[in-house]
Amino acid sequence: MRIAIPVSQGKLAQHFGHCECFELIDVDPKDSLVMGRELVTPPPHEPGVLPAWLADKGATVILAGGMGSRAVQLFTANNIKVVVGVPDLDPLTLVQTYVAGDLSTGTNVCDH
Repeated sequence: MRIAIPVSQGKLAQHFGHCECFELIDVDPKDSLVMGRELVTPPPHEPGVLPAWLADKGATVILAGGMGSRAVQLFTANNIKVVVGVPDLDPLTLVQTYVAGDLSTGTNVCDH
């Protein structure tokens, strides 16, 4: 499993389209072990670009604070599971709580 997290200043960026980078964290889903981490700089934000770009990077899950309905559809069409309402914590903590089934999510912070 490869989990994508939009990051700004070392924490989850609440608006994924305006993040500084994405952290891609590889996890062995059988025993929830983190196998690797990679920071990547996204292409310029344009509607529809990030879902295909992250799919090409091998992402299977994206954790986000908020995301518009069209973006959710595009991620889903690229076989990336979308989790929204995620708190702005550091990426490793988010991934560890997600794979443990303990990630608490709130409301989608995006209204478009």
